[in-house]
Amino acid sequence: MEFKFVLPEELNAQNLKELLENEWLIPRKVRHFLRVRKNVQINGEPGMFHQPVQPGDLITLTFEADDYDVPTINLGNAKAIVPLWEDEHLIIVNKPYGKKTHPNQPDEKDTLLNDLAAYLQPKGQIPYVVHRLDKETSGAILFAKNPIILPILGRMLEKKEIHRVYEALIEGSLPQKELIINKKIGRDRHDRRKRLVDEKRGKTAITHVSTFKKVKNNTWVTCWLETGRTHQIRVHLASIGKPIIGDPLYHPKASSDQRLYLHARELTLTHPFTKETIKAQATPFLSES
Repeated sequence: MEFKFVLPEELNAQNLKELLENEWLIPRKVRHFLRVRKNVQINGEPGMFHQPVQPGDLITLTFEADDYDVPTINLGNAKAIVPLWEDEHLIIVNKPYGKKTHPNQPDEKDTLLNDLAAYLQPKGQIPYVVHRLDKETSGAILFAKNPIILPILGRMLEKKEIHRVYEALIEGSLPQKELIINKKIGRDRHDRRKRLVDEKRGKTAITHVSTFKKVKNNTWVTCWLETGRTHQIRVHLASIGKPIIGDPLYHPKASSDQRLYLHARELTLTHPFTKETIKAQATPFLSES
């Protein structure tokens, strides 16, 4: 694999080693191979690890087959993929309702990851999971296309630098137009599929919720997360007596023929390499379909 990067104007003063280690999170073993194999170039010349790098410099990295482990993914249906934004490093796609994000068993091939592997195969690329959406949730979801950007996106997710906005249809209406739900979430010991509010043993979970459209006796709300706990929006809304319509786990009146009315409508991040602002919207929005 060979990658070329033009360093952005926002680059902090640093040398090549600091760029590879601190900015791009390339593992120590791989940095060692890059150095001893002379697989790093700056503006077409062999790069020295102590050498300063500047905005506008062209960095070329060449990776050998044994530098990274390559996952084996069964190929699914490439035609099922609806790309919202992509370049050589990452892709944002529109996940359909009812499809798992990734396999849980080695022989599975009907998940979004399998479909994306089939879509990327002609380009010689492989998808890597950055975050997940519940099977019942639709909308924008981000994948890495190579192991170089994967840890960088993971760090951005931890630092809350990847912003996700959801829409949900709830029963009734909110007690106020905007509110913050700050309740710890833990596992339900009686049902392994579920989570619940658990202030003693749970993990911190914060959800921002606001009203944007009323429909008869129900309300469309916008949600964004400060944390990323499993089923967070679903558990938090149910905990205040406003479960999401069609939720098979947390709405006591949900019917089996309903879908969960939860949609990841927007995903925004700054590209780690180009510093471009990426804003992908999963249209049509569920509230408009």
